[in-house]
Amino acid sequence: MRKKYIPDLVQLGALYESNYSRLLKLIRIMGDSEKMEFNLHTEHHFVGKVLIQLLESCKYTDTFLLEQTAAAGKWVNNPKLTVRLYHDAVVAEVVGHQGQQATNGVNDYPNKSMHHPDEKNQLNSFLSEWLNFCLMHGCCDALPFKRA
Repeated sequence: MRKKYIPDLVQLGALYESNYSRLLKLIRIMGDSEKMEFNLHTEHHFVGKVLIQLLESCKYTDTFLLEQTAAAGKWVNNPKLTVRLYHDAVVAEVVGHQGQQATNGVNDYPNKSMHHPDEKNQLNSFLSEWLNFCLMHGCCDALPFKRA
């Protein structure tokens, strides 16, 4: 019998806090603009473009769309995440992906949509890795993030 997935709240909190910090580094470049686009390069190869767009701004939260379009073509599964920043709690979490609402924190398995028991955790872990990649390999007209 499979053990029920129980989220590690300390690990999730740390993940949400680090995602907030990483995303804040990127959106500070936007200034007052509601949209920013930058290129991703590894070594000498163009990887794709990333679009960050402000969808909603409230007193304590901001919601952004983060979307990547790859140079390899439309057949590549490009990430498209909706991320909410909670400024009072200093955390960011994925609230939607690929145009759908994010899943529950814990899902029964199997389920109708075939979501993994820890799918929300996986989405936020992916966001962390993607933001790291953007910070290391992204560049735009306003400021190059690319590390030497």
